[in-house]
This record gives sequence, structure tokens and C-alpha cells, in this order.
Amino acid sequence: MGKLRIGARWAALAGTGGALIAFAASPLAADPLGPYAAACAAGSDRPAVLVRVIGFKAREGRVRVQAYGGDPAHYFDKGSYLKRIELPVPAQGPVEICVPLPKPGIYAVTVRHDADGTGKTSMADGGGMSGNPSMSLWEVMLHRKPAPEKVEVRVGDGVVTVPVVLNYVQGGSFRPVSVAAR
Repeated sequence: MGKLRIGARWAALAGTGGALIAFAASPLAADPLGPYAAACAAGSDRPAVLVRVIGFKAREGRVRVQAYGGDPAHYFDKGSYLKRIELPVPAQGPVEICVPLPKPGIYAVTVRHDADGTGKTSMADGGGMSGNPSMSLWEVMLHRKPAPEKVEVRVGDGVVTVPVVLNYVQGGSFRPVSVAAR
């Protein structure tokens, strides 16, 4: 299976918080990033997610992708991720990061844009997760997690493309930047 090209209209639809979001794949010109890029190569039958990160506020700093599996009650718990990949944000082009998974199953993904690259959380940082659930600034500040069914991704034998739209603190809200094509 290859990768899926996701346009602005589909990225907006992906933010609806639908359950078990998984996309069929079709060829895309860009190469996946990260140390496991080969796991997402065309024709791969290895379980993996190709996380397409959309909506960077700035093309600087670092991007971190974490995949979670197992008990949905523990998705996003500190240190409970199965795989973590951190890379510099590329200056241009698609940001698609390949994350291999141990076996077919149901997973969840988080993405963090460490805008200043310090490794410490700041108000300038952005974030998102599979399923693109809407979260208020209050929920983010209290570290509340969305319901598992809003973030779950079903992965079989092969690569599943997962679009994640980044959100940033803007005034009193936590939402995508207006220039989401970055």
C-alpha cells in the first residue's frame, strides 16, 4: 500500500472527530521522514502509520510523533507510548513520518510541534492527535484526554495514512492556525 494525498478539504473533514479513522492508500510523490521510512515504502505489508502533519505555525523547531496501543484508557499517559520519533521540522514540503507498529490492531497517535526546539513545553508549541478531536484550551490545560473512540486508528497488515492537524494556543482558544497550508 502507498500513501494518500490529502487536500485542504479532506484535512478539514478529518477534523470531525470520527471514530476509527483510517484511509486507503494511493501513491504520493513525497518520501516519508524518519528512521523507519522504509516501513512505509510502497508495497510494504508491515503494520505502520504514515502520520501526515498539517498546519505548522512556523517551519522551525522539532516535531515529535508518538504511537500508543493496548488499553485505550492509557492512551497518552506519560511514558506509555509504543514508539516515539522526533525530528527537525523540514523547511518546506510535506511532513510525513513513518511509525512502524508491532502488529495489526487499534492505535492512537499524538504529534507535538516544539516550536523553539528546546524540548520544554511552552505556549508557542502546537499539538494534535489522530482523529483530530476538537479540544478547548481548558481541556488542554487540565491535560484531559479525548474519548478513545475519537482518536483510534485501525491498522492492518500495511500502511495507514493518518492526517494530524496541529493546533496552537491563540488568544483564549486552542485551534489550527489560519494558514493551515504550511
